[in-house]
Amino acid sequence: MSLYDDAVRVLKEYDGQGEQAALREVYLEHLAAHPDGMWKPCEAGHVTASALVIDPVRGRVLLTLHKKLGMWLQMGGHCESDDRTLVDAALREAREESGIETGLTLLPGGPVRLDRHPIPAPCNWHLDVQYAALAPAGAQAAISDESLDLRWFAYDEVAAVADDSVVRLLEATRARL
Repeated sequence: MSLYDDAVRVLKEYDGQGEQAALREVYLEHLAAHPDGMWKPCEAGHVTASALVIDPVRGRVLLTLHKKLGMWLQMGGHCESDDRTLVDAALREAREESGIETGLTLLPGGPVRLDRHPIPAPCNWHLDVQYAALAPAGAQAAISDESLDLRWFAYDEVAAVADDSVVRLLEATRARL
């Protein structure tokens, strides 16, 4: 199965309601119209994968201060040719950007949310498939080259530093715990 096929399968199985169900249809229509819709060169937009790294025992999340955007975000980014599944892409991004090399596990149940956001030209959209990754006990984070900073935030601090998409992802993740 290709990454494209996996993305279509994951999206068809995603049980989002309301706005999330409508967004799932937008993603599926995008992929049907753009066989290259998984990859960065697709100027109409492309699917990305991310993971909110969470430590539920301590009630905190790990956010990265994105180098290009200057915003506190979850770990995530573009799919790569070595990624066989969206889960692979989300975990790879979480490991690379958090520095937590071992022990990260995705919260069961598939993606937590979908988030479609505009990006600068030449591309138009990121169609992000958002997961949550549970940090192992004693996880030691290390800043990556893609980040200006990396920091743990208590749940109640996130709204003061991150945008609404991260806040909604945290809320959906906590509802699933």
